Amino acid sequence: MKAPSNITLNKEKTLLTVTFDDKEYPLTTEYLRTHSPSAEVVGHGPRQETLQIGKENVTITRIEPTGNYAIILFFSDGHDSGIYSWEHLYNLATEYDIRWQNYLTRLKDAGHSHSQH
Repeated sequence: MKAPSNITLNKEKTLLTVTFDDKEYPLTTEYLRTHSPSAEVVGHGPRQETLQIGKENVTITRIEPTGNYAIILFFSDGHDSGIYSWEHLYNLATEYDIRWQNYLTRLKDAGHSHSQH
């Protein structure tokens, strides 16, 4: 998987735009935070993921490259254990609509509201 050609964080630190093959994918920090590849979010096996709630106002405080294959995103809520490989970022970017809708459905099913419901 090749690296994105550009990664840009907006001045409000709420939107990370990742460019793959000359196509820009704007990803909200809430989406990136709730889809972190960390064990805290994903768990250690199938169906062990933890639903992330209350992340609507989270921002990215720092971006740190990890080798030439990934970045670590540091979030305002203290989360910093997810290593976002280029492949994971690409999948998040290209599967945004379905992943985001699934997240909103899981929130609703768990009895939580979201401003986008």
